[in-house]
Amino acid sequence: MFIYLSKKIAIPNNIHLKCVSWNKDQGFIACGGDDGLLRVLKLETQTDDAKLKGLAAPSNLSMNQTLEGHSGAVQVVTWNEQYEKLTTSDQNGLIIVWMLYKGAWYEEMINNRNKSVVRSMSWNADGQKICIVYEDGAVIVGSVDGNRIWGKELKGNQLAHVAWSPDSKILLFGMANGEVQIYDNQGNFIMKMTISCLANATGAVSIAGIHWYAGSGGYVEPDCPCLAICFDNGRCQIMRYENDENPVCIDTLMNVVSIQWNHCGSVLAVAGSLRASNLEKEFNVVQFYTPFGEHLRTLKVPGKQMTGVAWEGGGLRIGLAVDSYIYFANIRPDYKWGYCCNTVVYAYTKPERQEYCVIFWDTKNNEKFVKYVKSLMSITTSGDFCILASKADDTQPQDDAELESESHARVINIRLLCVFQYVLILCNSIGTPLDSKYIDIDPLFVTMTKTHVIAASKEAFYLWQYRVAKKLTALEINQVTRTKKEGRERVYHIDSNLSGANDSGPDFAKAFTATRDPICCITATDKTLIVGRESGAIHRYSLPNVVLIQKYTLNNRAYYLSMNCNSSRLAIIDIAGVLTLLDLEVRTSTDDSSGNQVSAGDPSKFERKDVWDMKWANDNPDLFAMMEKTRMYVFRNLDPEEPIQTSGYICNFEDLEIKSVLLDEIMKDPERPNKDNLINFEIRSLRDSRALIEKVGIKDASQFIKDNPHPRLWRLLAEAALQKLDLKTAEQAFVRCKDYQGIEFVKRLGNLQSEPMKQAEVAAYFSRFEEAERIYLDMDRRDLAINLRIKLGDWFRVLQLLKTGSGDCDDTLLEQAYNAIGDYFADRQKWYWVNAVQYYLQGCNQERLAECYYMLEDYDGLERLTALLPENHKLLSEIGQMFATVGMCEQAVNAYLKCNQPKAAVDTCVHLNQWNKAVELARTHNMKEIKCLLSKYASHLLEKKKTLEAVELYRKAHHFLDAAKLMFKIANEEAKKRTRPLRVKKLFVLAARLVENFHEQVKTSQQSKAKGKKSEATFALAGLLEEDATSSDNRIVDNAWRGAEAYHFFLLAQRQLYEGYMENAMRTALHLREYEDIIPAVEIYSLLAICATTNRAFGTCSQAFIKLESLESLVPEQRQLYEDLALEIFTKYTPKDSPMVERERSAEGAEGKLPTCIVTGLPIQEYQFWMCSVCKHCAIEQEISKYNCCPLCHSPVA
Repeated sequence: MFIYLSKKIAIPNNIHLKCVSWNKDQGFIACGGDDGLLRVLKLETQTDDAKLKGLAAPSNLSMNQTLEGHSGAVQVVTWNEQYEKLTTSDQNGLIIVWMLYKGAWYEEMINNRNKSVVRSMSWNADGQKICIVYEDGAVIVGSVDGNRIWGKELKGNQLAHVAWSPDSKILLFGMANGEVQIYDNQGNFIMKMTISCLANATGAVSIAGIHWYAGSGGYVEPDCPCLAICFDNGRCQIMRYENDENPVCIDTLMNVVSIQWNHCGSVLAVAGSLRASNLEKEFNVVQFYTPFGEHLRTLKVPGKQMTGVAWEGGGLRIGLAVDSYIYFANIRPDYKWGYCCNTVVYAYTKPERQEYCVIFWDTKNNEKFVKYVKSLMSITTSGDFCILASKADDTQPQDDAELESESHARVINIRLLCVFQYVLILCNSIGTPLDSKYIDIDPLFVTMTKTHVIAASKEAFYLWQYRVAKKLTALEINQVTRTKKEGRERVYHIDSNLSGANDSGPDFAKAFTATRDPICCITATDKTLIVGRESGAIHRYSLPNVVLIQKYTLNNRAYYLSMNCNSSRLAIIDIAGVLTLLDLEVRTSTDDSSGNQVSAGDPSKFERKDVWDMKWANDNPDLFAMMEKTRMYVFRNLDPEEPIQTSGYICNFEDLEIKSVLLDEIMKDPERPNKDNLINFEIRSLRDSRALIEKVGIKDASQFIKDNPHPRLWRLLAEAALQKLDLKTAEQAFVRCKDYQGIEFVKRLGNLQSEPMKQAEVAAYFSRFEEAERIYLDMDRRDLAINLRIKLGDWFRVLQLLKTGSGDCDDTLLEQAYNAIGDYFADRQKWYWVNAVQYYLQGCNQERLAECYYMLEDYDGLERLTALLPENHKLLSEIGQMFATVGMCEQAVNAYLKCNQPKAAVDTCVHLNQWNKAVELARTHNMKEIKCLLSKYASHLLEKKKTLEAVELYRKAHHFLDAAKLMFKIANEEAKKRTRPLRVKKLFVLAARLVENFHEQVKTSQQSKAKGKKSEATFALAGLLEEDATSSDNRIVDNAWRGAEAYHFFLLAQRQLYEGYMENAMRTALHLREYEDIIPAVEIYSLLAICATTNRAFGTCSQAFIKLESLESLVPEQRQLYEDLALEIFTKYTPKDSPMVERERSAEGAEGKLPTCIVTGLPIQEYQFWMCSVCKHCAIEQEISKYNCCPLCHSPVA
């Protein structure tokens, strides 16, 4: 960071100031002083120039109000930003709360305890509570509306300071004797704080300030120190939390009066006075530190006594109360940022996230890409790439690590030190990581070239030769290949003498050896590496072979280094902001090869002060731009041009144009970068050349450009000459700026005879296409206007010109226009497909039309297109694939068949599980592999125990007999499991119906094969013969309904029994005896025994029991139970049937085998009866009339 004094405001009557406070949100500045002085000021920028923003814009006092109310010296002022209130207190103990009303401040509340003086006041983070501490130990906590919440007397303690924790749960009280005590937010004592920074301190000390950063702007690092406590003797400790045992300790070596964190907790300002070593007089200084105790800058401030310090809300200015003045200093922060390939890369912190948010803002297309990086250390850019340096997530503690460093940084770090691993991430301009390297050295300073990344710690520097998929020149490729032997990663200690004699490889262990003269900055070009050291020494190394070429000595420590485009001159900005130049090509003396330091002479008397940024031109070694306070200077051969007012950071200097970015403005709303914050400045020679061309003429301008040659100026002259059709001058200028395309264009213009034609070509060259088209049309050259629009890809205008012109237009060109417009809509997808279809239809582009129909899911349109296409058209197979992907089998088959691809049609049917269609197609086209495929798929299903799916597969493929076999298998398995009989019956019925389908299939195939006239008997006989030939299992074919019959009558008998038709139930049960091979005999004869008993036919019952007792499948226990039950029944009843039952049974036996009625289970004795057309089973006509479906096979009754 860089800081400089920018403004001074005097307080009238030389009244000395005691305190100052800056409202972070609204920008008001309150200052209190002797004699009751209290003023509220506000600085606001007032400018109409859009380029003058931020610190560069002039600022004036928009408010300067004196607040009357205090009589004694005002000692404490504090803001409540959330509620726009100001709280002040004077030496008499009077407290006043002020409020803003209609642009002015008025008293809202007054309080005076009349016992003691207020030493400190603090509002909590959300502005709801204020804690007031008095010198006599009294503490009062009040609410924002003036109510007292609680009070407490800390007897025996003199209070001096108070601070709230960020979460408002803790209160810190600073005592007059230097102690800090920790209380909760209800006033209960917790503990005394351990003060580590006062170790070895002598004499009485008092607290100069306590400031606990609330985290409102995020943290620079996870677990970042944020509580600062500073003492008047200069000792300071920064803690992570109130009982942190390892705080960061600093000895500022100054008399401190006040401290304050900036808006994001990244910089701590410590204000006070410092005694010069050679003078007795003290002078005022503000020291700036990071949260980790690293010293950043020192600002000297004039005056006798400084009393207060206050940061502006954005962290870009600081206010200092000195004597009877308020001094303002501008701050140029060290943002983490870079510029590569038209992209500004910058990082900022968010309160809600621990990581840094890195934005890659493409300024050309105004697009941004976001990346989150934990513990980001720096951003470095070069060419098209960017390096993000950060701490790696995993830390590796060093065993018994206690590293003692010298006191040159005056930092005493009592924390246990760890060896961290760091990571370098190589990204492109949109934030995509291309490569990364983990390194052990701390990358405090990072620079990069086209081929190398160089990272340096205080003791060593590391080289990484990175690789990216990018075209390199032959020279660069040679440079890369030479370094491959040495390895892509190398580490060198700064004290090692790199003579290039030994290339055996670097010693990594030496990289961590401490040095007396640490590295403070680095820079590099493709052939030179420059390393600056704290003593002022500058080392110059060659690249890519790292050899120490020369050492230089400076008077001051360098802070920033930069080399020009040909590595001949080095720019140095030291820690005081002084810019000097060092000529690298000139050596004042030589020395032997021992590497002793060579004293370099001063190549230039050039020196500029208060410089905080500079950039060499990429294309001119004598041209550079620098930022001095809020002015940008451009130097050519060390001669400055007139300054430009700006506070931007320089991105790029090329083609006599400087690109600058107003990072201060971007950081106010970093999530929405605005192109207004990117400013281009033209240097004087470019402005003068343009003015000469416009006002004087090309000839004089040409002479001026010859005297001040630059490719950009020659291009400017060439363009101006083209505008005036001065082709000779234009060609010479294009030659000077090496623009081959421009030379060719001028030659082409020279071959044109017509003046308007030349004007039209020039207009098109400068992208004035409307003007060029108008000239062509005025010349009646519509064809040239159309060609121009075709080159531009403006097919809408091409179509318009084709339609509006007189005469016939070219049909081929018209079709091309329609198709191009269709492509335009199709590329935008979504609802634009509809528009694309209209144009493709007119352009007869069937391929793209099919694609549009498919994307629109307009399958009717796709079907119409299939019908329109001729046979064997190459598009038909693609359309078939489109139909297949959405499951439209029939349409896909039609498309495949039309292009003579039956194999693809069959494959589609198989894929969509349309096996019947597949088999039919296979038979039609004599394809033998379908049965094999079907068997494989069925086997696959059976292996996975998906038998029903296999049945369905065979059924759809019209392999009914195979399906029936599987169905019978399922039914038999279910029967063995003793599943519900109705379910088993349904399975047998389904199997039998599949057999019937097989019969029908055989019959149909015989009819189709028949030639001439044959009788039905011949068909039937042929069908039977084919069945015998094709079916291996005749039992299934002949007795398909037997299983269904068995379970039908089994269920019917039980239904009749429960409904009270005892006789019918018994006769049905008697019929079941024929099905012992399907239903277990024990179930048949048990049912028969029950039915006979209920029908009092004990003879039949006896025969059933005899059969049951003789069954071999019964175990002895079950057989014994049957015998006992039989004994119990037949001791009561004689085992004889009634005469009527005997007559009926004898009549049935005499008449032979009669068909059984499937409704009643009785034999059918009538000559006329009903027969089912499907299962061929019979029923009494009177009985079946009550049913709509066949009781056995459930087919509808005709």
